Amino acid sequence: MKKLLFVSILLFSTLQFLFSQIQEKKAFSIGETIELKSDILKEDRTINVYLPNGYSNDSLKQYPVIYLLDGSKDEDFIHIAGLVQFCSFSWINIIPESIVIGIGNIDRKKDFTYPTKNEKDILEFPTTGSSENFIKFIENELQPMVDKTYNVTDEKTIIGQSLGGLLATEILFKKPQLFQNYIIVSPSLWWDDESLLEFEMNEPLKDKSIYIGVGKEGKVMERVANELHNKIGLMKKDKCKLYFSYFEKQDHGDALHLAAYDAFEKIFDKKVTDKKK
Repeated sequence: MKKLLFVSILLFSTLQFLFSQIQEKKAFSIGETIELKSDILKEDRTINVYLPNGYSNDSLKQYPVIYLLDGSKDEDFIHIAGLVQFCSFSWINIIPESIVIGIGNIDRKKDFTYPTKNEKDILEFPTTGSSENFIKFIENELQPMVDKTYNVTDEKTIIGQSLGGLLATEILFKKPQLFQNYIIVSPSLWWDDESLLEFEMNEPLKDKSIYIGVGKEGKVMERVANELHNKIGLMKKDKCKLYFSYFEKQDHGDALHLAAYDAFEKIFDKKVTDKKK
């Protein structure tokens, strides 16, 4: 009887302790979401936004912006936003505090690819070929909205992986003025029989920082990433900063996070250090 009473009291005390610790439950948020009506794309697009701790529209402080392709909450937005936060901690100080703009997907194969003449591509990916329109959306609707809505500097970075890396490369070649920093990871440059690698760039790449990363992803993916690096390397007379990393222990599925960290170190670290002096 005494043993049963002791167990009952212990159980009651434990439950009382557990319940007494929960004062309130609240939703946990790392940013905000915007539904942006696009006249160019003729659809509404979800834009996920990470704002640095202490951000206020009433403040005069301005922040650089990192644009993330594949920026849906169930894609790369959360882990890249976390990486940006970590790298901007004062005791880490790899990058300046930054705003992250995650562009949510509807049909990434459509948005991230230009028209292809390859019949196999057309058969396997019938909705593809609208990257020109998507780039217009970024230039004429998304970037102006961000500039108007948030306290931002002129420095803009784009991160793209896989087909997103293909799109980031196309922007670099055709509209380089849209971003100062390009982080291109595992780019799908095999698209349209690798035609983008033959594109003749007319715009200078002066003062651009360009990072290319690839994992252990097979001969084609590794070769085209190296060829992109070599192609841009021939243009270094334009005084762009060019970086390349090969991740032997990563593959196409998990190279992005480590590559983004590596890119932040290479592209931003000198800038943050210089600001300390």
